[in-house]
This record gives sequence, structure tokens and C-alpha cells, in this order.
Amino acid sequence: MKKRNRKKLNDKVLLFPGLEKRLLEKGLESLQQKRFREAVDFLEEAMTLEQENSDIHIGLVLAYFESGQLTKAKELANTMLQKGIGDYIQIIDLYLMILVQLHQYDEIVKTIEILIEEKEIPEDKIEHFTRMLQFSKRMAESSPNIHTDDPTGDEPLDMKIDLFSIEDQHGQIQMASMLTNRNLKPYINEIKAYLESSEGQPFFKTMLLNVLIEHEYDKDVIVQKLGERIIVKPSNLQGAQHNSQMDKLLNIVAKQLEHEDPILFEHIKSLIERHLFILYPFQLKPFSEDVWGAAYHHLAAEYQGLNYSIKETALRYNVTEKEIGNAGAFLKKIEEISSLNY
Repeated sequence: MKKRNRKKLNDKVLLFPGLEKRLLEKGLESLQQKRFREAVDFLEEAMTLEQENSDIHIGLVLAYFESGQLTKAKELANTMLQKGIGDYIQIIDLYLMILVQLHQYDEIVKTIEILIEEKEIPEDKIEHFTRMLQFSKRMAESSPNIHTDDPTGDEPLDMKIDLFSIEDQHGQIQMASMLTNRNLKPYINEIKAYLESSEGQPFFKTMLLNVLIEHEYDKDVIVQKLGERIIVKPSNLQGAQHNSQMDKLLNIVAKQLEHEDPILFEHIKSLIERHLFILYPFQLKPFSEDVWGAAYHHLAAEYQGLNYSIKETALRYNVTEKEIGNAGAFLKKIEEISSLNY
């Protein structure tokens, strides 16, 4: 952000009412659109105006993190913990995520052990932190010389990871982030075994497949999810975020609801994005996109307690009630799975 464009009087910046809020909004918007350096500029300026705002702090930590400024992200998160800015456990999670990227596993172990000793961990988070502690201890013991601000070094070739033991979303995200920035050779057999297994979580399988795509892995990989099996070459895939079926579904539903009921449309959009991420690299089948669009419309309306008849929905999308019912039953199954991870 070019500060020279800001209005000045006698070399003093005129502070417009609500400026820090506007800078926060611009920063979060840039963050969402993956313009991370720009987000840093907006949020750093917002912080100069309001130094205790937790939303600004969290946004800036994430902007630092995503722009690769991991040391700054760590320092700011640590400052938040010291000053009590924001939700303590949420910031701890953020801080630990950064430490994983920095491969500072000894620091993770130390932090979690202090939390346990001081009984700071909520009951519903105990399992999550315990698993992270066990994982970090294994990593610290296996790679004692990797604790550095340069997260690009390679682990020993005999290093092992147990992907099946990582069952919570935070741990899965952190593992995928670590693998994205590491040499995959020590881990490729474990990743392929997880993807091929009839066990394991579909959400984590998508993340691991995305890791292989990021590394342009050019060998065949078997992926098994929800009773389906497929052989793919990750280097030929675009990733879960590039999904032609998602675009078609959103266009179909948008024509019906984007202006009539934007809130319902956003709910449907969220469902579609979650479900197709879970399914990737598979797609919704065997019905047409019109049927799936109608099924999402009816399901989201049901979740929101709206009085939509299945007959009315079928007429709007020019499909049959039976098709909506069958497609809807499958979507509810996917929603049960996705609710475990989101």
C-alpha cells in the first residue's frame, strides 16, 4: 500500500473515522485473494492505528505465514500470547502451526508440556494436543538438526511417519503443510499407502494428493475413497481447487438463487465446495449437474428450516423428485463425513 496517497496536513496523516476497520477489511480481502504481500501492508498499517485488535493481529500473523515470513509470524503470535490478545487456545494453535513449518519440534514439545502442566487445555482439545505432542516428539527424535528458520532441508532417508495416527484436522493440515515444503522421497511410500488404503479419512487423502500435485509427482498413484478406486498421475492433475463440476453446479444454482436468496446460495456454495474437496479426485455421479444442483438446493433449504417442497424444487430444475431424493441421500452421507473435518 502506497502511503504517499494518504491525505496529509502539515506532514501529519489525517486519521479518518473507521480507517483501521477499513484497512482490516482490505487486508483480509487481500489475504483471501492470496495477495499476501499486499495483505501484510494493509494489516501492518491497521495495527499502527489499533494495536490491541485481535482480528488485526490474527490477520497479520496469517499474512506473514502465507507470504513466507515465518519468523515474523512466530514473533507476532508469541507477542499475542504474552499480552493475552485474542482467544488463548486459538492463538496457541496458530503458534504451533508456525512452529511446525519452522520444524521447531522441540519448541512444540516444550509449549504443549507447559500447557498440560498448567492445565490450560480445554477438555475437548486434550486429544488434539496429545497427538500433536506425540507427533512432535517423534519428529524431534528423528530429525534433531532440523530446528531452523529455513524449512527446506531434507530429512534422513530412513525417517518414518504414521499418517494413519493423525486423525484430527489440525494435525492433518500441519502434516500436509510440512510435506509440501519438504523433500518427499522419505515419505512417498507412506503417502501412497494412505491414499490406496480403504481406511483413512477422505479429507486427508485430498490434502495428501494435493501435496503430490504441488511436487509434480509423475508416477501413477492409486486413490481409494468411499468404495471408489482410481489410478491418477498427480503431475497431470490441477488440484482440488480447480474443479469443472463445481463451476457447473455453482452456475446452475446461481441462476435460481443468487439474486432471489443470496444467503441460501452462499450456504449451498459452502456445501458444494466442502463436498467436492472431500470427493476429489472423484466427482458426483451418476446424475446430471441439474439433479445435483436441485439436490443441494433442497438439502440446504432443509438445513435452514425453509418450507421448500421437493416437487417445487424438481420443477425449478426440470428433474424428477426421485432423482432429487436419491442424490440428496448421497449428499447427506458426504455431509456427515465433511462435518468431521470442517
